Amino acid sequence: MLKKLSLLLLLFSIVACNTSKPVVRTTKPQPVQRTVKKPMAQTSSTSKSTTATTAPKSEVLTATSNVKVTTEIVLKYIDDFKEIAKNNMVQYGIPASITLAQGILESGSGVGSLSQRANNHFGIKCHKEWTGPSVTHDDDAAQECFRKYEHPSESYRDHSYFLTSRSRYAGLFDLPKDDYKAWARGLKAAGYATDPKYPDKLISLIERYQLQQYDGEVIGSGKMGSTKVVVSRETTSNVQVYTVVKGDTLYGIARKFNLTVDEIKKKNNLKDTDLIIGQTLRL
Repeated sequence: MLKKLSLLLLLFSIVACNTSKPVVRTTKPQPVQRTVKKPMAQTSSTSKSTTATTAPKSEVLTATSNVKVTTEIVLKYIDDFKEIAKNNMVQYGIPASITLAQGILESGSGVGSLSQRANNHFGIKCHKEWTGPSVTHDDDAAQECFRKYEHPSESYRDHSYFLTSRSRYAGLFDLPKDDYKAWARGLKAAGYATDPKYPDKLISLIERYQLQQYDGEVIGSGKMGSTKVVVSRETTSNVQVYTVVKGDTLYGIARKFNLTVDEIKKKNNLKDTDLIIGQTLRL
């Protein structure tokens, strides 16, 4: 019996020793691999685009206006008025390139104050014969009187009237219609503008935007014919006369020279208001 008890105690001690020993691992634990996320690139509404964009070029146009315009604005202006300029070239003999360049410069491509307020695209002042509406605008002097029109097309037509109805511009119409440089210098010499760089500005605009192409289109079309524009001029007897050009009406001539239709009819023994191109009227 005693032997059995001793044997049981021995077995119990052996089991106890085995359970108290630490467990030995035969394989080393693998290191935990951590994945480090790269920070996302932050985008901002103010960041520059990867595609380079070229800003439209701009320029300052000064005459009766002093405005800064983009190339797009100038091109839009040309597209809006090129046909009017070409039609006026057919009727009055003024190169379309000159008309457009003056319109661009004088009106600031339609953005200037005078063109916005009065549809006056050529800076034409009232002068004594003007009886239509007007606005005041600072130019050579403060608050000068400038003509006001209902529509820009009226300004374009009055520009043609202005040049063809004054003797000081008569020499321009002896120049070749495709010589825009001579026309630009002739305008300055005749006193259209006081700016000494006026011709250079017109020539620069014409060449930069290829406005001379519209002169070529009119001349090449053969629509101008052989009619020579003759402007009004005073004779030695101090009697003012006017030679009718295509597009003239008796009412328009009367308004231009601050007369009535009846006064012109009486001075010229006219029975009606019909006019003939080349007809000379006493005013």
